[in-house]
Amino acid sequence: MPYFVYRVSPNLELRYIDTKDRYQEARALVRSLRQERAPEDDGDYRLIFANQQGEAEKLLSTPRDERVIGED
Repeated sequence: MPYFVYRVSPNLELRYIDTKDRYQEARALVRSLRQERAPEDDGDYRLIFANQQGEAEKLLSTPRDERVIGED
């Protein structure tokens, strides 16, 4: 399965960047994009592992629950 790279804005607007077959290539691309972004840019670059682009967009646009570490 390929790795999809997206720019995700705070309001969950997705912009497709690229697809990579290897994790190392996708990770390097995301890291370089994060380093090159402007300070006033409030979006983030995300890497997602999925069968196809539609599945990747669905996974990225679904809000994630906050992680609970341990019990209170």
